[in-house]
Parts: sequence; C-alpha cells; structure tokens
Amino acid sequence: MSYLQVFFISIGLAMDAFAVSICKGLCLKNLDIKKQVKVGFYFGGFQALMPIIGYFLGDLFDELLLAIDHWVVFALLMIIGASMIFETITNKKDSLDDQINFKSMFLPALATSIDALAVGFTFAFMKVNLWVAISMIGVVAYLFTYVGVMIGYKVGSRYENKAKLFGGFILMIIAIKILIEHL
Repeated sequence: MSYLQVFFISIGLAMDAFAVSICKGLCLKNLDIKKQVKVGFYFGGFQALMPIIGYFLGDLFDELLLAIDHWVVFALLMIIGASMIFETITNKKDSLDDQINFKSMFLPALATSIDALAVGFTFAFMKVNLWVAISMIGVVAYLFTYVGVMIGYKVGSRYENKAKLFGGFILMIIAIKILIEHL
C-alpha cells in the first residue's frame, strides 16, 4: 500500500471525527485555540491509537488469513464506508455538550475511531509501515478536527453530513481498488 493510499485512508477516517468536531463546535459557547487543540488531541490520539491495537490483533491472525486478506480488507473498508454513508442518509446525529474533558470526549473519540481499529487490522495483512500510517492518521485527524471545531462554531452544521458522506465514499473506493489489485 502506498503512502498516498494511506493518506487517503487517513482522510476517510478523519471525516467521521471531522463531522463530530463540527457538532462540538456548534455546542461551544466560546471558541479559543486551547479548546481546538484539546479536541484535536482527543480525536487525533484515538485515531492513531486504534490502528495500533488493530494491527497487532491482525498480526496474530496473519498466517490464518493470508489467502483471503484482500477480501477481509475489502469487506472491512466497505462496511466502514457504507456505515458512514448510512449514518448520513438516516441523519443520525451525535449529541455533544460544551465540555471538553475526558468524560465528555472519551465516547465521541472512541466511537469515531472504531473504524480505525478495523483499518489497523487490515494494515497488518498488507504489511503497511505501522508507524508512518498511525502518524499520518493521527496528524490528519488532529488537523481535521481542529478545523472542524472552528467551522462548527463559525458556520454551523451545514457541512457535517457532506463530510461523513465524502469519507464513506473514499473508504469504499479504496476498498474496491485494493480488491481489484489482488484479483
């Protein structure tokens, strides 16, 4: 898998966190850089941590699934992408409050990074350089959520669904490309 593909996966993964960070920005009574940095670290940190866990779980099952790895990658990315698109179509909303502390940020950061766990699992099959990948995923998620908070605070929820929809399509396109390359 090329660095460009990992970069696009990073963008796809960040879209969910971006959409939630826009919601977070909508809930803020006032915006300052400290709040944006905190939100960025929560989402970026979880987005970077979960692929590590998924990678090592995937590495345990490497020999068992080597023959079907491209199908596993395809299925996981398609499910994640379809889930993001389904959430957009059904207008499922995440509720957030004005607080930016562990209690209020843990669940949104965890929920938006579950797909990163699955991606980490696929990275093990594809022998992706984990440290480069998680760095890219974490930085992209940090930047997207940092900006998302500001957008949510200043512009509103107009782009939330479009971001999640775009992220879902990116993951599905990458899934199809990976499957075609391995067939």
